[in-house]
Amino acid sequence: MIDVSLIITSILLGLGLAMDAFSVSLANGLNEPCMKVRKITLVAGIFAFFQAAMPLIGWLCVHTVVEYFSAFEKLIPYIALGLLSFIGGKMLYEGIKGCDEEEGCCCKSIEIWALMVQGIATSIDALSVGFTIAEYKFLPALVCAVIIAVVTFFICFAGVIIGKKIGTKFAGKASIFGGVILILIGLEIFITSLF
Repeated sequence: MIDVSLIITSILLGLGLAMDAFSVSLANGLNEPCMKVRKITLVAGIFAFFQAAMPLIGWLCVHTVVEYFSAFEKLIPYIALGLLSFIGGKMLYEGIKGCDEEEGCCCKSIEIWALMVQGIATSIDALSVGFTIAEYKFLPALVCAVIIAVVTFFICFAGVIIGKKIGTKFAGKASIFGGVILILIGLEIFITSLF
């Protein structure tokens, strides 16, 4: 039986977990101000998928190989920092390098591999949520993950839209700003893990 407290807890977890993904979505909108609705839906869907999958993987680890997971958990901030710094650095480089108007690269498309890396990097800390939902049976854990995914989807969709609106005003420097945001998010995940 699914109770109201599970739904409220899941919504709050979704809001908390989606903040990094929201910021990266904002950066993606800045970087690609002419992104179509279909691509925005893809971006939000990728972030939602990973935000749902990671707590379930964490839940599974708690119920199977908890001792191995606790060793891996220490690496999560380093992995997130590395992945987001790599993608952010690439965006920063492309923004500083500039763009040739004839090539039309001022509206560069974010590649699917970059979206997947961003999805993993922003959701990897959600593995720890598997510990917080460890007392749930599988069905409530699945419901929690689905609610987290839905919350993340809408937050990231809004993030890309907001980024696009800002990005069209600052088209030349948006990639630099987006890259800096990704690097700062990676640093924030890393620094907060130290305390």
